[in-house]
Amino acid sequence: MTTFYAVLRHRGDVLVEQGEQGWALPTVEGEDAERAVAGLLPGDVGSQQVRIGAPIGDDQRRPVLFDLPERPTVGAERAWRCPTTLLDEDAAPGAWDPYERVAPTVRSIAADDEHGAAYLSVRALEVLRDRATLLAAEGERDPDELHDLGRRLLRARPSMAVLRNRVNRALNEAGGADDEAAPDARPTSEAIQRAATAGIEGALDADAEAAAAAAELIEGDAVLTLSRSGTVLDALGSATLSGVFVAESRPAREGIDVAERLAAEHDAPVTVHTDAATVHVVATEDVDAVLVGADTILPDGRVINKTGTCVAALAAAREGVPVYVVTASDKVSHESTVNLESGDTGAVYDGEADLDVLNPTFDVTPGELVAGVITERGVLDDAEIETIAEEHAAAAAWQDPPSDGHQDPREAEWE
Repeated sequence: MTTFYAVLRHRGDVLVEQGEQGWALPTVEGEDAERAVAGLLPGDVGSQQVRIGAPIGDDQRRPVLFDLPERPTVGAERAWRCPTTLLDEDAAPGAWDPYERVAPTVRSIAADDEHGAAYLSVRALEVLRDRATLLAAEGERDPDELHDLGRRLLRARPSMAVLRNRVNRALNEAGGADDEAAPDARPTSEAIQRAATAGIEGALDADAEAAAAAAELIEGDAVLTLSRSGTVLDALGSATLSGVFVAESRPAREGIDVAERLAAEHDAPVTVHTDAATVHVVATEDVDAVLVGADTILPDGRVINKTGTCVAALAAAREGVPVYVVTASDKVSHESTVNLESGDTGAVYDGEADLDVLNPTFDVTPGELVAGVITERGVLDDAEIETIAEEHAAAAAWQDPPSDGHQDPREAEWE
């Protein structure tokens, strides 16, 4: 029997409970973390396990992090609070430790090949928020360490414009770069903590509004999708559809999980198919629309997304099927450079033959193949995309070149 600290996360907050010594994370016992944590939740609230942390203390309690799709109502002795409140005076001694063991880090963001860019951008803001709060609690007000952390977050996923834009905005707004009265003001740790926290709420609201707009557009349709985008999943989950086709999305095959989730939520038939069959499916099945997410929208309207998106768009164009991209406007990049990540070659071939292996994670879809980029700001045209790109360029003003290019010896601690 194992005792688990249940770190249940929704919209950047975690569930805490009032104990004799103050607020703390709830604990549960069981052989399996998922089953043990299920006892804290109403039967209709699902959860997705993210990670299990290293044991804590002599009794080897293990923190386990779960994402919740919705926030269940709790009684008077429990509350949903920002995890940084576990550092407050009304928190139990050591309450922060189990959260810190499973909290997002630069390393976890860089290594994550399961979640989309919007999800990872929120995790990046949480990293910034958590570190800023710790520094503020220690009385450290100089922003240099947090600026270094911001740069490392940007380098962790260089192809993800939404992560870059949201981190840039938090650090830029905290620094008062838009304040004409004090354009050179240096941010404090407290200001960065507040900006990152506000950024998390704004990001989640934008993603939800974009998904709602897309759901209206595809109402009643049979839709083809691929890969895993939280915004696409929310849109498909909110609409009444006549059918859904999901490409398996190799090599990670995240489309399988998407198809299973949609099948559990929809009365309409859900069909999973191989990536190689996408052209055939669009040509022979009654597909009304293709709906995909985006890792990045380039200033000229091109779309960077999971490999296979361009093939689906080309197939749809041939058959006269509209392709919609649903995303928050924060995924519009101010940089025209295409920076495509590659996956592990061993996921494609791990044999002994002398072969070159290609495993591109992303491809680029021409803007002319896209019928509409659906965002919280409406369906964007080329001029609006360009304007948003200029806004995002201005938000990068906080960045100054690192002083010497060397790694701070504290980086191992931050990770």
